[in-house]
Amino acid sequence: MTFFPLFHNTSSLKALLIGGGIVAKRRAKSLIAAGVACDVIATAVSDDLTQIIKSSGGSVTIGAYASDESMLGYSLILALTNDRTTNQQVAIDAKAMGLLVNVADYPNEGNVIFGATIDRSPMTIAINNGGASPVLSSLLRQQLEQFVPQAYGHLASLVGGYRQQVKDALPNTADRSIFWHKVLQGPVAEAVFSGKQDEAEKLLKNHLKKVDKGLDKLMSSGEVFLIGAGPGDPDLLTIRAFRLLQKADVVLYDALVSDGVMALVPESVERVYVGKRRANHSVPQTGINQLLVDYAKQGKRVARLKGGDPFIFGRGGEEIETLAEQHIPFQVVPGITAASGCSAYSGIPLTHRDYAQSVRFVTGQLRDGSVNLAWSELVVEGQTLVFYMGLNGLRHICGQLIAHGMDKKMPVALIEKGTTQDQRVLVSDLLGLPDIIESEQVMSPSLFLVGRVVELHDKLAWFTSSRDV
Repeated sequence: MTFFPLFHNTSSLKALLIGGGIVAKRRAKSLIAAGVACDVIATAVSDDLTQIIKSSGGSVTIGAYASDESMLGYSLILALTNDRTTNQQVAIDAKAMGLLVNVADYPNEGNVIFGATIDRSPMTIAINNGGASPVLSSLLRQQLEQFVPQAYGHLASLVGGYRQQVKDALPNTADRSIFWHKVLQGPVAEAVFSGKQDEAEKLLKNHLKKVDKGLDKLMSSGEVFLIGAGPGDPDLLTIRAFRLLQKADVVLYDALVSDGVMALVPESVERVYVGKRRANHSVPQTGINQLLVDYAKQGKRVARLKGGDPFIFGRGGEEIETLAEQHIPFQVVPGITAASGCSAYSGIPLTHRDYAQSVRFVTGQLRDGSVNLAWSELVVEGQTLVFYMGLNGLRHICGQLIAHGMDKKMPVALIEKGTTQDQRVLVSDLLGLPDIIESEQVMSPSLFLVGRVVELHDKLAWFTSSRDV
């Protein structure tokens, strides 16, 4: 490690920028924003830079660097001229005076460098690669930005305000560590991330009250995360879902959660399969509900991973009813439902001004296993129908739609293993699709789309790897 990362108190820094170009302007803006007092010496200074410096109370001197006397009174020097020889001399003089010095384009000639930063005040994340590639640091910062919500700054401010109170309540360092882990990975943090500052502070105060009764009282409370895992592609998992998975103690997952999504679950997390297939329920729904309660009452953070979205034919409502009855805290994280994911990946829009002005999600299998639907309500022109769990009853569904007046030539599509690398799209019409499905030996998970929008598949699906029949 050539450059060791340190964070300097900016209130004690005064910087001299030697050079007045674009780099000087960029450095001045970031330093002044951080509270550093800045002055400039340069043979030419842009109007923008002059305005930036003077508006913050700094001075601008027109002239070339002459001697180390100009550095007196400064603690940070930036050599930013277009002349390397001048920059080298600035660096030599500054280091001889024991000052911090940064040299543009040649980081090893100075003794400090500027990295890419993520500002979540009062929290700051800095990235540096020894000056090898500022662009690389910038790209990494862009990737990290999405995983570090602005709310982390609010969370840091909140817990910082209670640091002394927690220290007084828990003199033992190990106990404090347990307490803060519970706070920063539990409902307090989640309330902050949801923009509920007052609720977060109330929860933190309640945690402190529990500490007065013993740390074990605090650790006894669990929580459930009802997470939509999306239709299959792990890239479609929401950032919030990913974050909660990383701090779960146990994950209950069903048959529709893809291997790619499960690969994102840390190895240390306990995994419990509770998948349900037609006529083959690994764990009945009442059993799943009870498992969520039991694990939470053990003080564990429980992630319930459900394919697609928990509230669209996912029985999420039944599960949170049980949790509410048992007073188990929970939060629901929406997922991209199969209809949205599969239609997008197959080039079939769910709505289109010329083809469909509405879309309807329909379960192809009722609770008792039947397919007894309000067929006349489904036979509407200008509407897209999306059937979930309709593979086994597909022939019956197609027959009933035709019997109730739908055009037997209505375009239909069966999307198998949508959004995954194994996605396959079978396109036909109401009359012909059932025979195709039998000959092609289609497997679950599959989604069945009915409507004129299917006609757009050939035009819009050029980017997919689907196979049409």
